[in-house]
Amino acid sequence: MLEHYPTLSQTRDGFRWDIPVRYNIGVDICDKHARMTPEKCAIVDVDADGQATTYSFGQLQDRSNQLAHALSQTCAPRDRIAVLLPQCFETAVAHVAIAKMGCIALPLFTLFGPEALLHRLRDSGANTIITNAASVDLLGPLRSQLPDLKRIICIEGIVAGAEEFHALCASQPTAFDPYPTKADDPAILIYTSGTTGAPKGALHAHRVLLGHLPGVEMSHDFFPQPGDKIWTPADWAWIGGLLDVLMPALHHGVPVVACRFRKFTAEAAFNLIRDHGVRNAFLPPTALKLMRLDTPEHPVPMRSVASGGETLGKELIAWGQQVFGTTINEFYGQTECNMIVSSCAALEPAEPGVMGWAVPGHTVDIIDEDTGTLCGIGQEGSIAVRAPDPVMFLTYWNKPEATADKFIEAVGAQWLLTGDKGCKTPTGRIRFIGRDDDVISSGGYRIGPAEIEDCLLTHPAVQLAGVVGKPDPIRGSIVAAYIQLADGHSGSDALATDIAAHVKSRLAAYEFPRAVRFIDDMPMTTTGKIIRADLRARAEKEAENEQ
Repeated sequence: MLEHYPTLSQTRDGFRWDIPVRYNIGVDICDKHARMTPEKCAIVDVDADGQATTYSFGQLQDRSNQLAHALSQTCAPRDRIAVLLPQCFETAVAHVAIAKMGCIALPLFTLFGPEALLHRLRDSGANTIITNAASVDLLGPLRSQLPDLKRIICIEGIVAGAEEFHALCASQPTAFDPYPTKADDPAILIYTSGTTGAPKGALHAHRVLLGHLPGVEMSHDFFPQPGDKIWTPADWAWIGGLLDVLMPALHHGVPVVACRFRKFTAEAAFNLIRDHGVRNAFLPPTALKLMRLDTPEHPVPMRSVASGGETLGKELIAWGQQVFGTTINEFYGQTECNMIVSSCAALEPAEPGVMGWAVPGHTVDIIDEDTGTLCGIGQEGSIAVRAPDPVMFLTYWNKPEATADKFIEAVGAQWLLTGDKGCKTPTGRIRFIGRDDDVISSGGYRIGPAEIEDCLLTHPAVQLAGVVGKPDPIRGSIVAAYIQLADGHSGSDALATDIAAHVKSRLAAYEFPRAVRFIDDMPMTTTGKIIRADLRARAEKEAENEQ
């Protein structure tokens, strides 16, 4: 754990990594507690109707052991097992079981459309999917294109084309011998969007959880404290929900609230916090902005609130202090190397517009890629993390060249490039300046334009498509598509709506373009690449005119 010293420098100096040779996430977040305190609360599962069911660490161990036995009939260590589920007890069970088997978990978002699912499942070679009834129907037409897929297991009763989760588990013993994984053995494969090509799978080792801990503890003002209980609206399919909340909390024996809102609203979020005594939350900036639009009459006190994905402004931090009675701590990272920068109000007051410091245990700096030297105070450069680092990914799945391109040799060491620009402030904090690539940050999601552009080109009316982020006061940015139409088609509101729906039905719901604009000539380089900078400038001008 991160020890709380009076100053940041003392806290950093007092921290040492303790990464054992042998380590298993499933044993860590479940079995160690089940042995000592089996009745202790692990998950509070709140369904869409607000009904809550509490599950203990003992129950989590028993059910995950049963699932591990059932899965072991067709899965061997390092096989990929997909978890296509919302926040619920069974999602935690699946991740614990997969880890204890020595297999690799593939978290998938339930809002993914068929093309997004097909790419991830086919690229990873997943042989099993654990999912719900709605997704079984979605997966049916894809099975013929997934030669590695052997089993689909459904948690919602008997569904054609799937095995029944609870019946499978009930027939198995509750004792299971975990596979003796090493800390560097692969454990989790999370796909991340980029600007070129299809989404890449970032493969993480079991040690990734230990690598997250100091950042989680710092962003939650030295988590855990007595009485802590944590929740996030961020889906557990993303690294922010899975490794910033669910797994670190279970590691520390802190109860996690799982919730499946039919629709996220400020009122629902505030009610959940009150009703279940939530003391800690990771609230993405978009969630905070929506909650601010519907501020409750009375404060909703919390011990800690963390946020990441966009820089928080002075007004939002002040609002959080008024409503939650605590300062929102901002953190920074990415799927490949997460939770590496954070503020911490328990150590120093927030500096609005500045992310925070390098988290103890991580070396984060600003590098001039042209000279291979460290940048001075206030000098813009590339945000980079020194390797090796326990939180750092192992590799991109089946993409050694892309992995090599992620690193640079500088000042006598190897550094991972985040792809973002920043600078250091006189206080030693890191200020985020902008993205070095074209990834769109919208509502807490990182969205790669290439996948959307490829999907747009499958619409018969689209000849060329360029996708950029358009500034938005709530989501940070929205996806904006600039379309050059094929011969025989003319732009209209109806066509714009149809094109947006075309993407929404094939990719994730958050990826569809909320703005579709028709242009006569697509800005292109001489080598045929879309000049997204020109499109971004156009989108920014549109946003200014709409204010």
